[in-house]
Amino acid sequence: MGRWAVGICGLVLIWLAAAAAGDPEPDELERAFPIVEPDYGHTKLRLSEQGLEAIRRIETPIAVVGVIGPYRSGKSFLLNQLLSLSCDKGFGVGHMRDTKTKGIWVWGTPVEMDVDGSKVSVLFLDTEGFESIGKSSVYDDRIFALATVLSSVLIYNLPETVREADISRLSFAVEIAEEFYGRFVSLWGQDIAFEPAKLLWLIQRDFLQGKSVQQMVNEALQRVPNENEDKYIDEVNQIRDSLAVMGNNSTAFSLPQPHLQRTRLCEMDDKELDHLYVERRDQLKQVVASITKPKIVQGKTLNGKEFVSFLQQIIDALNKGEIPSTGSLVEIFNKAILERCLKLYREKMDGLGLPVPVDRLQQAHEVANDQARMLFNKQHFGKHHAAQSILKLDDEIKKVYRNFLLVNEYQSSKLCEARFSECEDKMDHLQVLKLPSMAKFNAGFLHCNRSFVRDCVGPAKESYERRMSKMLSKSRALFIKEYNNKLFNWLVTFSLVMVVVGRFVIKFFLLEIIAWVMFIFLETYTRMFWSAESLYYNPAWHIIVSSWETIVYSPILDLDRWAIPIVLLLSFTLLYWRCFGRRKRGSRSSLLPLYKSSHKNTARARSD
Repeated sequence: MGRWAVGICGLVLIWLAAAAAGDPEPDELERAFPIVEPDYGHTKLRLSEQGLEAIRRIETPIAVVGVIGPYRSGKSFLLNQLLSLSCDKGFGVGHMRDTKTKGIWVWGTPVEMDVDGSKVSVLFLDTEGFESIGKSSVYDDRIFALATVLSSVLIYNLPETVREADISRLSFAVEIAEEFYGRFVSLWGQDIAFEPAKLLWLIQRDFLQGKSVQQMVNEALQRVPNENEDKYIDEVNQIRDSLAVMGNNSTAFSLPQPHLQRTRLCEMDDKELDHLYVERRDQLKQVVASITKPKIVQGKTLNGKEFVSFLQQIIDALNKGEIPSTGSLVEIFNKAILERCLKLYREKMDGLGLPVPVDRLQQAHEVANDQARMLFNKQHFGKHHAAQSILKLDDEIKKVYRNFLLVNEYQSSKLCEARFSECEDKMDHLQVLKLPSMAKFNAGFLHCNRSFVRDCVGPAKESYERRMSKMLSKSRALFIKEYNNKLFNWLVTFSLVMVVVGRFVIKFFLLEIIAWVMFIFLETYTRMFWSAESLYYNPAWHIIVSSWETIVYSPILDLDRWAIPIVLLLSFTLLYWRCFGRRKRGSRSSLLPLYKSSHKNTARARSD
């Protein structure tokens, strides 16, 4: 038992020693730490664990004050003034041509503030100035965008005045922050509006020519009249419109030069600095403190560990190119998104299976178009600049849809032509039946019409329906005319055949009489009324037609196909009955009125 106690105590001591070694002393945090650094080529960003460890230890909600601006604009000196630090203890300040700050740095000891009754740890970020030598514009864009996404208060430090390039760069950064924020929270299945950072325009200028700094900034952000619809001015106004999301979050503040000898600023204390600068600096501290709020992501505040996790996701997205640079916002980055949207549209339309009715194609187009636009709205960057891209997407979808309309019309014509030809062949076949049957023609007529209506679809259906109706009407009229003529000739021939059969084959007197009556009726009627056509309206003819249809047409037996085999079978049966059947019957008297022989054998008395 004692050994177990000694072992447990040893493990506890080792754990405490490791924890003490990993937890930096408060004095060690009284300096600036890099949290984001550039790679060798100044094109991508990487995290610095040294600074992240200083942030992870924070357990209270975090607020971030970030300073952005051109290189050598005094950002590091400004942060030291806000933190009441000297250049030796605070952020590094350089006066050489190359920039002193690389990437993004954080002051290791957060400033504790009370915001709305809650304790908040405020981090101060120093960013590498843009437009410095030896860097790509993509790198500047990523630093700018990263600071915009991370900050609760964004101080835009500008010398002298607000330039058009400064407005354009800020517009892009705001759009990137809005888009990335929307994507990040969407991973959690939430729909939370973007909460932009409080923007503080800090203009380092001694005089403003009778205007306040707020008036100067407002004038710089006003839309430019564009009566001639100049393309360049339109782009300028789009940039200003994109800053509307900042709205009332924007504040302007002027700060005079601290001293004429800027290279000696780090050697001076407040007594040596310009008293107006010191006064305005203290006012700036109060302004920053009044607008500082905790960083809100997914509708809640972030502690140190959560903030580092958020930062890691942003860095991954920036380095993978999921967040574009300003130069490729619409023309390059959104081009790939347009291609994906068009591909989705084509896939949805290809699954339709042409040909289809026009209204169904239109409905499928609307559904596929909505899905493509949803994909574009989900993936594109630049909420306001994307207007041109969405117009281009609409134009491309219209072109693809017009192509689908042409293909659908061609496929419809091809299908309807095939069904029309089949029906036409069917009608031609019914015209040449050996045994004409109106019932069989009507059955084929209805089947052909139904199959055409069912199978012929698409825009060509209407025109082919007119052709089909015209063709069927002609076929019916021709068949009826030929049907009566053929049936008349068949009946004449049939009556003569029955005369021969009744007299010489089966010698059935009644059958012969009926056949003669039919033959005489047909011949005399046509002679009396000049033509056979008049016979077709006689009720007797209708009775004959009904009887003929009953004999000839049957859904089970196609007499037109089996007529010859059936005639041969009946002839063989009749021949068999004629030759062998009467012998077997012997002297049995016949029940039919048969012809009798005139030579009769009479019984005579035998004489011896």
